Amino acid sequence: MAEKLLLAGKVVAIPTETVYGLAASAYNFNAVLEIFNIKERPSFDPLIVHAYDLDRTSAFVEAIPTSALLLAKAFWPGPLTLLLPKKKVIPDLVTAGSPCVGVRVPNHVMTLDLLKRLPFPLAAPSANPFGYISPTTPQHVFAQLGNKIDYILDGGACNVGIESTIVSFEKRNPTVLRLGGIAIAALEAVVGPIEIVLQHAPNQPCMPGSLLSHYAPNKKLIMGNLSKLIPKYKAVTDRVGILSFQKQYELIPKKNQVILSPQGCLKEAAQNLFHGLRLLDGLPIDIILAAYLPSHGIGAAINDRLQRAQHDHK
Repeated sequence: MAEKLLLAGKVVAIPTETVYGLAASAYNFNAVLEIFNIKERPSFDPLIVHAYDLDRTSAFVEAIPTSALLLAKAFWPGPLTLLLPKKKVIPDLVTAGSPCVGVRVPNHVMTLDLLKRLPFPLAAPSANPFGYISPTTPQHVFAQLGNKIDYILDGGACNVGIESTIVSFEKRNPTVLRLGGIAIAALEAVVGPIEIVLQHAPNQPCMPGSLLSHYAPNKKLIMGNLSKLIPKYKAVTDRVGILSFQKQYELIPKKNQVILSPQGCLKEAAQNLFHGLRLLDGLPIDIILAAYLPSHGIGAAINDRLQRAQHDHK
């Protein structure tokens, strides 16, 4: 069904290892425009294009620098997006006018099988209303976009849970523009020194997911040391939600707490992050207090998502 609808120029939701995507032919201007309409996403926010494998990117990418090729061979399929010069077959709408397109090969068996059968790559941002928490299950997609899309390809829960790492190659060294599912140390083990220039733009992003305010729940979120934050709300502890890494807090009702990984595993915490935020956002509470996670490895990417969720003042 997904293949038939995509061939007809429709938009469908697809699973990846990171989050669910809202997908359409990356070559079809009108189909891509419908992605923006469904998400209510501003046209200045570019999309990532998903391909079946490295070989197929030659149909829409002009060239691949040596360092990009090394990273692609090491981490594709996987949560790594490479910014590469695009061919004209990719509409400017996909890249928000940039000469470079974000490309990745997703590590999900169902979506790879779909991409293998299609004669085009798929443009696919996260399958949620613009700026809200990214979806990591088909139920998340249906709850918010079920009446706007024709089909959700059910691939179960995402096993990475946060978006891809984005790397640019315009400088001397590869440059990470967005933290994500591949840790910096893993990239450096393949290509040597990596620069980090996080693009948190207030309203004019140069690559996907770079808006300063993003991934946000409707409830106000405050980050910090939970042991110090919680006493400030002792008069209304039943209206406070907690998002913590490992620890449970006695002053807050247990039902209002989400522990991302009782065992202290950052990978598990990433898998549970967006689902946990959605659970808390659906509770009868007024505020969510969240703790910073250890900043090494994928923990840095988790903290990045929480910081941008905090920036939103809905």
